Amino acid sequence: MITKGIKQLCAEAEEQIETMTVEEVMAVQNDDDVVLVDIRDVRELWRDGTIPGAQHMPRGMLEFWVDPESPYHREIFTSGKKFIFYCAGGLRSALAAKAVHDMGLAPVAHMRGGYGAWVKAEGPTIEKEAKLPEKKAG
Repeated sequence: MITKGIKQLCAEAEEQIETMTVEEVMAVQNDDDVVLVDIRDVRELWRDGTIPGAQHMPRGMLEFWVDPESPYHREIFTSGKKFIFYCAGGLRSALAAKAVHDMGLAPVAHMRGGYGAWVKAEGPTIEKEAKLPEKKAG
């Protein structure tokens, strides 16, 4: 039996991390000290597009990319910049921001309402070209 559901986990995450509105994110999206992080699955980006300049870092690899001791570590996470995470609707990004916050990454935030709210607010978007593996001849 589940003792803690997704609603409770997300509420707890939002108590501990900064939650930004779409308008607040739009105001800082071009700031050199801010990195927007799209944690959606790449198929979601191919289907729906993404925010210009956002870094795609799929949710499943995030902790591995943040940890400097991991063989998958990404240097961007030692830049000292502010990381604003978003997903499709704001749930996965709340959990992701809390997870990396708990790892010691700061400052972090997540965008309430996710990419869906961004599109609804007519924020700029770009298409993400699908890069599929080439089929081997044979």
